[in-house]
Amino acid sequence: MENHSICAVNGLLAIRRSLRARLVLASGGAIVLAVAVFTIATIVLVSHQLRGSLDTALRQRAEEVAQLAVSAPAVLTDPGALESPVSGRQIVVEVLDARGRIIARSLTLGARLLPVDATTSGARVAGRAGFESVRIGGRQFRVYAAPIAAAGGPAAGGAVIVASDTTDIVRTTRHLGFVITLSGALVALVAVLAAGALTRRGLAPLRRLARAAEEIERTGDPSRRLPPAGLAPEGRRSADEIAQLTGVLNRMLASLERSSASERRFLADASHELRTPVTTLLGNAEYAARHGADPEVLDELRRDAARLARLVDNLLALERERGAEPELGPVALDELVAETVREHERAGDRIRLVALEPAAVRGDQEALRRVIGNLIDNALVHGPADGRVDVAVQCENGHARLTVSDEGAGPDPAVRERLFERFWRGADAAGRPGSGLGLSIVAAIVERHAGRIDVEGSRFTVELPSA
Repeated sequence: MENHSICAVNGLLAIRRSLRARLVLASGGAIVLAVAVFTIATIVLVSHQLRGSLDTALRQRAEEVAQLAVSAPAVLTDPGALESPVSGRQIVVEVLDARGRIIARSLTLGARLLPVDATTSGARVAGRAGFESVRIGGRQFRVYAAPIAAAGGPAAGGAVIVASDTTDIVRTTRHLGFVITLSGALVALVAVLAAGALTRRGLAPLRRLARAAEEIERTGDPSRRLPPAGLAPEGRRSADEIAQLTGVLNRMLASLERSSASERRFLADASHELRTPVTTLLGNAEYAARHGADPEVLDELRRDAARLARLVDNLLALERERGAEPELGPVALDELVAETVREHERAGDRIRLVALEPAAVRGDQEALRRVIGNLIDNALVHGPADGRVDVAVQCENGHARLTVSDEGAGPDPAVRERLFERFWRGADAAGRPGSGLGLSIVAAIVERHAGRIDVEGSRFTVELPSA
């Protein structure tokens, strides 16, 4: 058991070796992902905003030229009339008549022509305005075509085509993406380094636990304890997860230490208790071998063998109860008690059944039979020689209650807490039969059945949940 527990404590080593790397990788990955999402979102939003502003400027310029074509068409042909920039951008313009002929255009177009395509035709023929992105002379342009009202003038029923070079928008978004990506990479690097440093600092208590676990594994000593997780700034004990883990492991080590001590004490007590009947049995057998087996020696041999058999049976019963899995079924407790009392009456014991109410419980029938028998045997052994043992079964508040009492004073209140210890026997038990296991077995069985046992004077009361 100790080796398994120390291996469990030593599992801190493997956790510590990989936990820091996993935490740093997880935090670094999260930071890089956040930076990437921020970069992409920023570029998309900025590009959308710039293109939206350009589309608004193109629409405003087209509306102005279309109104001018209706109200003062002669102005369109004046030099520089179509060169006015909008929102700080140079916008080129072409004005087409109803048959698609160019009647006015921006001087900055030079020899270039704006495309006449479905969008332009839709504005001129169907009166639909629309946007389109095209390449002119190897450069990217944003084009908008708007219809001219058929209200007279050479451009009536035609269309206005406005366009603007979007190379600067592409260049701006690329530059912005580069800057944000570079900045994000630097931020991510710094954040990962900080996460590594903070993780190393945060895992320092775990490293101390790992070193202490290594020492416990090396020495195999469960009496040692893991170091506390440290003090919080206010002077209180740290209440974080590592402190909780330290407390749990230290409590586990304490439990293992108690269990180990209990097992050593159990082995020592069992060896002592077994040594006496075995020695007596061997002595009587040696005497019989040398001098012959007379009736007195045979009687001694039978008593020693019976005592040894009872002791071994009690040891096995106690060990079964310690590791038993609950396999419970319906048991009529009153019938078990009545049957046991009749057996003692036939043996000539002074015993009486003072109360017997129907009581059904869920339990292990043979284990409960042992509880009844052990309590009655305990009362017969420790009560007055000419006294009587009273047994009762009652039901109250959803519990079945078994009471066994003798006419003696009962155990000293100062030692009641030791009554159910293995191999413990009172100072007045010398010369009386028994090994000090009967009440221990009773306590183990009652605990397995989710019940409780009380002692008041010479009265032992067992309460079990009713079925």
